[in-house]
Amino acid sequence: MPTYDFVCNKCQQRFEVFLTYSEYGTKPIACAHCGSENVRRRLTRVRIAKSEETRLDSLEGDFGNMEGLEENPQALGRMMRKMGKEMGEDLPPEFDDVVDRLESGQSPEEIESALPDLGGAGGGEDDL
Repeated sequence: MPTYDFVCNKCQQRFEVFLTYSEYGTKPIACAHCGSENVRRRLTRVRIAKSEETRLDSLEGDFGNMEGLEENPQALGRMMRKMGKEMGEDLPPEFDDVVDRLESGQSPEEIESALPDLGGAGGGEDDL
């Protein structure tokens, strides 16, 4: 069965639902967190196969000079978003949350304070 990603419009949580092709569009979907049926489908990214060399070449032009990123959260967020897309790996929802916060101007220290469980057991600055 295919997995479909949804976002709850009430509690803003993301969740997945396994549905057969015949169930999709006919079976009511409820939020796995709060039970609300006010949900929307979250479209996931499409993967394009690239060689590692091509991905690294693409990143090199954008991030050749990484000086000053710690003082510029927006630039750090843009870099992380681009790197996440270029590497083509499935990243947890927390990654998007951190990048969104950086792009809005929040510092890594503020993010770490707001999301203490983000780094797992270490919880250090290097875990962002």
